[in-house]
Amino acid sequence: MNVPRITKQLRIDEAVRPSPYTDSVGKLTIGVGRNLTDKPLSPIEIDFLFENDLAEAVEDCRRMYQNFDALNDVRREVLVNMMFNMGFTTMRQFRKMRSAVEREDFEDAALEMLDSKWSQQVGARATRLARQMKTGVV
Repeated sequence: MNVPRITKQLRIDEAVRPSPYTDSVGKLTIGVGRNLTDKPLSPIEIDFLFENDLAEAVEDCRRMYQNFDALNDVRREVLVNMMFNMGFTTMRQFRKMRSAVEREDFEDAALEMLDSKWSQQVGARATRLARQMKTGVV
């Protein structure tokens, strides 16, 4: 079998779709014809996606927070947790929190975290992360 040739054919026949879609027979599909309905992600694929998303969240935090690498581990983890959950565009809207983190006013940063729609949406997660931001400990 000529693997490059069949690869090329399948990429044409199945198309390359970066976002999930419903195929012609109602199956949730992604990528190059990956039928997620009948063949869900394997643990290795889940870990691969997670590791990529985590690395992206860390890099986004470095772009957003000038002092990110100077923060202690726990506070960096709080920011990465939030970035992972919300993404860069939404987290960019936390201007007052970002300002508080950059001036190392972690009590104010925690208050800003809790005074948000995100906090209402994630509940106990926000409470836990705000406590960690305020205290710098898990």
